[in-house]
Amino acid sequence: MADTIRSRPVALYRAILLAITASSLMALRCSTSPAEGRVTHDVASGPTVTRRVGGDGGTLSRLQFAVVGDTRPPSVDDTAAYPTDVIDRIYAGIEALVPRPAFAVSTGDYLFASDRSGQARPQLDLYLRARSRYSGALYPALGNHECTGATASNCGPGARDGVTEPYAAFLEKLLSPIGKSDPYYSIRVDADDGSWTAKLVFVAANAWSPAQAGWLDSALTVPTTYTFVVRHEPASAATAPGVAPSEEIMLRHPYTLAIVGHSHTYEHSSSAPREVVIGNGGAPLTGKKPYGFGVFARQGDGTIAVDMVHWQTGLLDPAFHFVVTPGGKPAP
Repeated sequence: MADTIRSRPVALYRAILLAITASSLMALRCSTSPAEGRVTHDVASGPTVTRRVGGDGGTLSRLQFAVVGDTRPPSVDDTAAYPTDVIDRIYAGIEALVPRPAFAVSTGDYLFASDRSGQARPQLDLYLRARSRYSGALYPALGNHECTGATASNCGPGARDGVTEPYAAFLEKLLSPIGKSDPYYSIRVDADDGSWTAKLVFVAANAWSPAQAGWLDSALTVPTTYTFVVRHEPASAATAPGVAPSEEIMLRHPYTLAIVGHSHTYEHSSSAPREVVIGNGGAPLTGKKPYGFGVFARQGDGTIAVDMVHWQTGLLDPAFHFVVTPGGKPAP
């Protein structure tokens, strides 16, 4: 799929983000590489991203990462209808970015399978086949469909819904490869020259427990320049067991952005300026916005620019671009 993207006509990708203002010229932008005829995303000038990121994070010359949203079939146990074409193109598109992000984050819901149906692992295999088109690291969040499918479900040893087949498959196929045994974890990524530090804190709202609450408070206490909290459900999905308590903990600590999914669209609202929804990774869409993936990139002035890339054309959505400070405030 990556080769297909690279061979498309140059004219198809010739797009410049006209909405960029003088104050945001350092934002991620879309241009064309005449030599290869593909989309080139760059963050102004600077060195290529250094890729030294593994299961526990690592160091980078530039903070830039992709975000992939909900990917599942439209109905339960319908593995034949898995959105393979969409997620294949999304991961191929991430691989084609220049510079290529050293890692990607996914916001949950990789399957739609009932417990003991035998469909959870085959669906995750389809997801992993698509994920293999991208050569960087992937850090996944747990979604409600990796529990029972209900937003109010709570899985894990000793939890109300126990260890379901989707939950066990998620731990086995998505977390085990990065050396994680719990559905909540933290990744540390720092500048190789020491100019900035960052952490990504993954909350499992559908595997909530007192142990996770204590861990989250401790993880957010660690000081870093940037903090990204990744959780499947947005703050409005209060029936998920871990949403309200994790929001209470987050309020006690500084953070840059909460990255969530669950709603099969993408949005950033002034009513929730420190939360961005990216749930358009192949699951049945809510509304008219297309499939795609997000790109988060540190700018030369230290702000974080966020953009959405179309899954087919590779073009940016100029209506979605926004920039925030390390503390999560809108950039001037």
